[in-house]
Formats: sequence, structure tokens, C-alpha cells
Amino acid sequence: MDKKIIGIDLGGTTAKFAILTPDGEIQQKWSIDTNILDDGKHIIPEIIESINHRLNLYGMKAEGFIGIGMGTPGTVDSEAGTVIGAYNLNWRELQFVKKMIEEGTGIKFAIDNDANVAALGERWKGAGENDPDVVFITLGTGVGGGIVADGHLLHGVTGAAGEVGHITIDPNGFECTCGKRGCLETVSSATGVVRVARHLAEEYAGDSRLKAMLDNGEEVTSKDVFELAEADDPFGLMVVDRVCLYLGLACGNLGNTLNPSSIVIGGGVSAAGEFLRSRVEKYFKEFTFPQVRESTKIKLAELGNEAGVIGAASLALKYAE
Repeated sequence: MDKKIIGIDLGGTTAKFAILTPDGEIQQKWSIDTNILDDGKHIIPEIIESINHRLNLYGMKAEGFIGIGMGTPGTVDSEAGTVIGAYNLNWRELQFVKKMIEEGTGIKFAIDNDANVAALGERWKGAGENDPDVVFITLGTGVGGGIVADGHLLHGVTGAAGEVGHITIDPNGFECTCGKRGCLETVSSATGVVRVARHLAEEYAGDSRLKAMLDNGEEVTSKDVFELAEADDPFGLMVVDRVCLYLGLACGNLGNTLNPSSIVIGGGVSAAGEFLRSRVEKYFKEFTFPQVRESTKIKLAELGNEAGVIGAASLALKYAE
């Protein structure tokens, strides 16, 4: 019998699990709620319990697995297998995740940052087409990213490589939670898109449903902004154009620096699809020099919510080599 791999995508609300074949095919999936009470100290024991319960259920044993891989928020030391500063999990102190999971399951374990892991997933089984050079950007509540260069995930000295959300796109721009100004995250995350809309609304005088919603203090989401723009709302189109300018600028900088075969855009905001992608691509072409313009493609992510578990599983394969 072929050995299997387990992928875990740990988030602030749920932990998603999958059992996969070594070539990345999902065979079983399940999820549990993330229990962040008591400084998140129940999270790892409950993950271990869930894995052991499932293996019993399917009549599987630890020796039938190559390994377990996991993507997590926070600052990850992938060599030591530790995590710190995952605030949405209440993990302020150092967590010895690898040690606990290996002891609790008897299966080899590998861990990395969630955006890096999603990048691995998209690169392996998604839009990256398993090319050796792929950049992944995820546009959600924040903006994250992962860089695969020459077949390897880049970590940098402190594990901060691939933090594309903190590329400066406007030195005089909005303040970011990181402490500096004008980060990509402040204008192209889900909240960032709305922030751009509010900012531009101050000077917009024309007729617009979006402008009226903002002026009336109605609840506006990034989804509303894109839907109104797609329906030809003139102010909506102006906001989307500005957001895509910033994204195109960041992608241009990444393209000129790394020349990957593709820059893959995922996360909630990417649900805007081709409407978003084509506009980002237009600006990307403006900000890149010919060789990059012709060889690096702007693509939409293909795996959706499964990028995390698939990428996590690929970590286990890599560490088992």
C-alpha cells in the first residue's frame, strides 16, 4: 500500500485537514473548530486528538504515513518547528508544535507560515503548474505572499521573505499595522479596498451608487466595490482602477526582481476574477521591462480553500526526502 501524507491548514476559526496521496490527490477531508481559549493551549492537543481519531476511524496506522505538514499564522521557525506571535490564535508565547505533534501522533512533522504553504499548494497543483519560479499573493483580511525560486521556498534570515503585503506602494500612504506607511496591505486587502474608496470619495462629486452608500454611512465591503464597478458604477471603476494600479506596481517590482514564470493572485479579493486580473496585468506591463513583461504571467489562483492543505502536505514530502 502506498504511504499517504496529511496536510493541515490552521486558521483562527477552523483547522482544516486532508489525507492525500504522494502526488497531491485529496482522499479525505475534515475540519475542527480552532479553540483559542486559555492562550490557545488547547489547539495542538485537539489537532493531535483529531488526527488519531480519524486514523482509528479509517483503520490506518502512523507507519502508513510519510509525514504531516501544517501551515499556520505567526512567525514560524521551520527548522525548530516552533511558532510565535500568531495573535489570532492567542499564541503570544513560543509554541513547540513539531515536538508535540510528533510525540502525539508518531508521524514526522513539518511546518511553515500559512501564506508560504498556500504558495506551495498553488505552485504544485494549481496555477503555478509546478514551475520552479512562482510568486503567490493572497488578498484577504491582510495581504500575504510566498516566493518559490528555483524550486525552493524563500524564507530569508528571519522567515520574513515573501511578505509582499509590506511592499511600499506609496511612501505618503496610509499607516499600516506594521508601523510604516503605504504598504500594499493598506490598499489591496479586503479592508484596504474600502479604505481607498472612502479616501477617494472625499473628492468625488459625480453620480454614483457607491459614493452614495459611503456618504450615507452604509456598510460597504470590497465585494460591493468590485460588484458596483463591474456594473459600470463610475466611482466604483475609479476605486478598482486605483487598487489595481497599486497591485500592478507591487507585481511589477516582484517581476523585475524575481522574473517568475507566474505571479498568482489568490485570497478573498481575488474572487473578482478576470475583472481584477486583467486590470492588474495592464499596470504590471507598464511597470516591467520587456524581458519580464513577455515572460512573467499574472494569473488567478485555482485551488481556493484547498491551497493550504495541499501545500502543507507538500511540505511533509519535502522534509521526508
